[in-house]
Amino acid sequence: MRIRLFLFAMLLCMHATLLHGVAQLEVAFPNLSFLRPVDLQTSRDGTNRIFVVEQRGVIRVFDNSAAATETRTFLDIQDRIYDLVNEAGLLGLAFHPHYADSGYFYVNYTAASPLRTVIARYSVTATDPDSADYDSELVLVEVPQPFGNHNGGQIAFGPDGFLYIGLGDGGSGGDPLGNGQNLQTWLGALLRIDVDTTTVVGNYGIPVDNPFAGNMQGYKEEIYAYGLRNPWRFSFDPLTGRLWLADVGQADYEEIDIIESGGNYGWNIMEGPDCFNPPSGCDTTGLELPVWEYDHTVGGSITGGYVYTGSRLPSLYEKYVYGDFSTGKIWALAYDGLSAPVNIDLIDTSLLIASFGVAEDNELFICAFDGLIYQFASNPTGVVDEGAGVPRDVFLGQNYPNPFNPSTVIHYEVAMSGRNVTLQIYDVTGRLVRTLVDGYETGGHRTTTWDGKDDGGQTVSTGVYFYQLNAKGFSETRKMVLIK
Repeated sequence: MRIRLFLFAMLLCMHATLLHGVAQLEVAFPNLSFLRPVDLQTSRDGTNRIFVVEQRGVIRVFDNSAAATETRTFLDIQDRIYDLVNEAGLLGLAFHPHYADSGYFYVNYTAASPLRTVIARYSVTATDPDSADYDSELVLVEVPQPFGNHNGGQIAFGPDGFLYIGLGDGGSGGDPLGNGQNLQTWLGALLRIDVDTTTVVGNYGIPVDNPFAGNMQGYKEEIYAYGLRNPWRFSFDPLTGRLWLADVGQADYEEIDIIESGGNYGWNIMEGPDCFNPPSGCDTTGLELPVWEYDHTVGGSITGGYVYTGSRLPSLYEKYVYGDFSTGKIWALAYDGLSAPVNIDLIDTSLLIASFGVAEDNELFICAFDGLIYQFASNPTGVVDEGAGVPRDVFLGQNYPNPFNPSTVIHYEVAMSGRNVTLQIYDVTGRLVRTLVDGYETGGHRTTTWDGKDDGGQTVSTGVYFYQLNAKGFSETRKMVLIK
């Protein structure tokens, strides 16, 4: 019995959960339209509002309701914006983690005379939560731009509370100035700054654990990672903290990177998995390869997205959803950091997909240049499990952290109430080690923690373990590693 259970667990672990069929999109706000929407954010202050960034220099706000019939202008800085080239304009928005108390938010825009990227802080007005104070601008960073393209655009606060800023290599083609590998420029890099500290640097501080903080070589201390070409969109996995970055490629590849502190992601030595400069025989020592890439027979300009943690489509849970601007294709990438990534075709559209965004309820939206905001239709027949035969309504996620010591968190989804659910842990011999869950549950997302102990309260040894979820005929098993 133990041998059969062990083999069954191994087979389930080796079988990556695949999605097939065609997902469906629907217009999220049928009564609203926008002019070149390039970003969608939420203030996460409990108001359930949506903020849409228009490239021309306007931020519009409205209630997150399909019945919404009008928007309000939250901020209009068109007179400060340069948007006469395709990749310039108001490009990014991020709300302070304590926005409800501070009223601070941050923008990334292109300005002219001289051509430059500006990262600035603004404040909401004291009397109207749907209106920002135009005169409250505090410039934090200004980065000279030698060309009009490859401005990057994303800004986002990480789980550490620091502001991350994506900057392209400065533009033109092929990185003619060599900025991607030059640590003495901000260009071609992901920056990380402390907006809550004012120092001699200016209106921000340098986190002490930045990889080049305090260096004596003249490297920019704000740099967190480098070797990037045009990091248009990046995001943090809310469950694991993993930083996903989609880097727009040159002539051959689009790539997805998992960003680590101090990492060199190769541009312009490499484009995707291949040598670029020189075209062959390049020195790849110390370079981080993409976790996923696709060539230009598939798409031509990647639009980075988010790890899905909503509830409309349980089968997408904890998968990285992204798209391609030039082809309108949308995929989901399943990757846990241990097993090989699995890329899943979701839908082919005719949309120019500019950006993705996440609301307070963690549901995913898509900004398109037809002026509309889309979302995945909640019809469960759109995305199903391979071989399931019925819509999937139970999901088991990868534990985090993994490997772990001394404890790890496991999350799972049960869409329907009244199901008897068991979540159990086995060792490599198939022996039952611990029962974490056993009983009837209401529908929804659940988390539980394993502290590395068996049912008798004894700490187990270092090694590989399997955890298995069973619910009314559904069974899924995943692997985890305990280290000491």
